[in-house]
Amino acid sequence: MCVKDGHEMLGRVVGDAPPRVPRIPTYSEDNPRAKSPHVQLSEYGTFIDAQIQKSSQIYPHVLIDKYIIMPNHVHLIIIIKDGTRRGASPTKSIIPQVMQSLKSITTKKFGFSIWQRSFHDHIIHNEADYRRIWQYIDENPANWTQDCYYTQQALSTL
Repeated sequence: MCVKDGHEMLGRVVGDAPPRVPRIPTYSEDNPRAKSPHVQLSEYGTFIDAQIQKSSQIYPHVLIDKYIIMPNHVHLIIIIKDGTRRGASPTKSIIPQVMQSLKSITTKKFGFSIWQRSFHDHIIHNEADYRRIWQYIDENPANWTQDCYYTQQALSTL
């Protein structure tokens, strides 16, 4: 999901070494890996993070397997659990429900929509595809300045 007009309002990328952990770390002297590039979330990004984490409670047939909130977009790997009635296809039924729910709840919270109208989806067909996408998500903060969504905007306040 992308923020309208590429506005970098979800956070900012901070840190200077290649990422080594999948979750966003909190820096401390005991955790030197936290210096790796990661996204320091804004108030908007923090709220979206909480909503993504609640998705499996709202949709018990869905698992958010991996995600990253970037300054102006969000990547998710969504797994549809076995035994779920899928309809025509998950990308035409379940996935749009989850995405619309995330967009709707943030719009209600913020009082305005921050999102572009649609979203891009990709069905993961095999293990190699899954690993490639997982790695892309994991390394996205480290590669931020080469990302097609990078706009060189500065987030004034977090």
